[in-house]
Amino acid sequence: IMKFPLASCCVMVIFSATVAAFRQSSSSVFRRLSDASTRISASKTNGEKALLTSSTNSEDFTPYQGKQPAEALPDIFVPQVLPKGVEEDLLWVPQTDSVSFRPLCFCTSGGYYVNLLRVRGSGLLSRHKHPGPVHGHVLKGSWRYLEHDWVAEEGSYVFEPPGEIHTLVVPDGVEEMITLFHVTGSLLYCDPDGKVVGADDVFTKLDLAKKHYEAVGLGEEFVQQFVR
Repeated sequence: IMKFPLASCCVMVIFSATVAAFRQSSSSVFRRLSDASTRISASKTNGEKALLTSSTNSEDFTPYQGKQPAEALPDIFVPQVLPKGVEEDLLWVPQTDSVSFRPLCFCTSGGYYVNLLRVRGSGLLSRHKHPGPVHGHVLKGSWRYLEHDWVAEEGSYVFEPPGEIHTLVVPDGVEEMITLFHVTGSLLYCDPDGKVVGADDVFTKLDLAKKHYEAVGLGEEFVQQFVR
């Protein structure tokens, strides 16, 4: 007969009880997760049915009747981001002879901006990096980064991670490139070694837009419709 010290027996009893409790708890958790998953699937299915079925209930088409939050800012609605006509060119703020941008949102409270970047003819946007994330969606033409082997074409989406240094180039043969960019934080211009030599942010962009709209006769206040 093997004899174990009393302390060892206590440890073994405690360990066995702990394992049993864990198994019982895990089983309960898995059951709850399974039940929740079933409810979510059922809810999703019902929601899909509701979307696919034409409603005859007039209440479904009743707008929200309550008050919106008093501190909520108004929407920004731009019917056409690429309008046609002579006046359309007045909306574009020039940065160089071939590079310009059209503001859509200057979020001074959030430190980001959304704009259309336009490059006419082959050219480049100087080497730079961002301390925050950038999202881009190509609306027209194509471009690439010297530091990557992919090409962003019409319809492409690009996510630029914070800290990456890159140089945007529009290749020969592209008459006009337009991309929607959502830029958080600054755009820091760099030399070939990565040293910062200049910067842009929501406030410098806003200042450029004010001066441009004043110069073309739209008035400095024209830009306020895009400020939040």
